[in-house]
Amino acid sequence: MANTKIDNTQVELVRDYLMSLQDTICNAFEKLDGSDSFREDSWSREQGGGGRSRVMEGGNIFEKAGINFSHVHGAELPASATATRPELAGRSFQAMGVSLVIHPHNPYVPTSHANVRFFIAEKPGSDPVWWFGGGFDLTPYYGFNEDAVHWHRLAKEACTPFGDDVYPSYKQWCDEYFYLKHRNEPRGIGGLFFDDLNEGGFERCCSLMISIGNHYLPAYVPIVERRKNMSYGEREKAFQRYRRGRYVEFNLVYDRGTLFGLQSGGRTEAILMSLPPEVTWRYDWHPEPGSAEAQLYDVFLKPTDWLAQQQP
Repeated sequence: MANTKIDNTQVELVRDYLMSLQDTICNAFEKLDGSDSFREDSWSREQGGGGRSRVMEGGNIFEKAGINFSHVHGAELPASATATRPELAGRSFQAMGVSLVIHPHNPYVPTSHANVRFFIAEKPGSDPVWWFGGGFDLTPYYGFNEDAVHWHRLAKEACTPFGDDVYPSYKQWCDEYFYLKHRNEPRGIGGLFFDDLNEGGFERCCSLMISIGNHYLPAYVPIVERRKNMSYGEREKAFQRYRRGRYVEFNLVYDRGTLFGLQSGGRTEAILMSLPPEVTWRYDWHPEPGSAEAQLYDVFLKPTDWLAQQQP
């Protein structure tokens, strides 16, 4: 992995962007929801650093929305951060990022997740090792081709200035990462995922992270506006609660951010704010063949080149 030196000015640039991104997204969702504001908790971590958690519960549109900023540091990277990078074991670290999960009331509005982050690992006598990571992904309960195409079109727009190969690579990475191996199914329709990014220098990598962060709202808000007033009943809510179970399973079993937060002694309330407020599990349940619920499995929970379905 290539690396270049960085200074405190560059670190502050990332921190300032992340805090402004949290502000921008919170303001957009408050305006969209029209009823509620985010509760903010500022917190500090005994081992070093802290953050600010913002959560909206019981809004008009959003059953639960959490947008967190954190900047933590410690004496040793936790196991989740060195599992694929054993050469970094034992290094001190800084980690900063914005992570969000949005759970709407209406089952026709998909759940969305986004995260952008920056790590620095250091040890005396060696240059710091730094990298960016993150992405965004969409988890619909009822699939719409129009929404899937829009989501992936904006994902591609975020990546295109940095090379034609970036979107296909990050899309595939997302499809592979947000996959429940024990269920043999993806969590949703994907989007972008990347990690360990430092090729091409700090300026390029930071700009790519910023572009992905800035494309989240244009990717998600139009979908919310399109679906928020669709009529639904108990059948749709029951299916939403059932599918949310898959979200919980992924976050508690596989999600790197959750594992990093818990292993590094982060604030548990902030780490687990990604979990939905209402969720159910059913034993050996299967959707009725030909139903809208079955269509999610048959059409949308499969690796798909959504942009190939755009009209020229």
